[in-house]
Amino acid sequence: MPLHNTKKMVFDLFYLPSLEFFSAIHGADELIIDPNDPYVRQSYRNRTRILLANKTEQLSVPVLGARSRKPYKEIKIDYSQKWMNVHLRGIQSAYGKAPFFEHFYSDLEHVYLQQHKYLLDLNRKILTLCLKFLGWNVKMVTTSSAIKNEDCEDIRGLINAKQPYGERELYLPHPYQQIFGADFVPNLCVLDLLFCEGVQAGKILALSKKSN
Repeated sequence: MPLHNTKKMVFDLFYLPSLEFFSAIHGADELIIDPNDPYVRQSYRNRTRILLANKTEQLSVPVLGARSRKPYKEIKIDYSQKWMNVHLRGIQSAYGKAPFFEHFYSDLEHVYLQQHKYLLDLNRKILTLCLKFLGWNVKMVTTSSAIKNEDCEDIRGLINAKQPYGERELYLPHPYQQIFGADFVPNLCVLDLLFCEGVQAGKILALSKKSN
């Protein structure tokens, strides 16, 4: 029997990542974060989308001193703004009646209440939790060492907030039953799928992965 080749992937660490993101990393055994990557403003590093009764809502984490090219690891969260309460209330309002809300919400809330100083740490904790919810056995590594492209797949920069997901070859929406509206809204944050579908979420993401 041939040995399993470990699939390593270098990626951009986002806030409450989208379904496109999880489709892109599907099948990876090891995810690599470079904390010295430059922070990119107006990106998914500090924003996500949820579905409310009458619209989609963007949730943004305010940050301090986010100058262009500043290392991601140095970006601090601005707790002088009441963003955390807004986000938690928004998630409760959007998904409180979803079938699997009670399965996941308390663990998610616990991560927020830790009030991480740095955005990278908050995003890493949330991603670790979402991978656990999905049941994906993925190792996450944070390293500042030189990353050799021949050893891993580098998808940094592929998911761009200023470009529609349909222009990329990563995600093909596979509809599921959402809480609001008759028309399916694709590529929301992964919580939308988890709260609505629970253990079936991983299967739906596998079906949403575009074949290159």
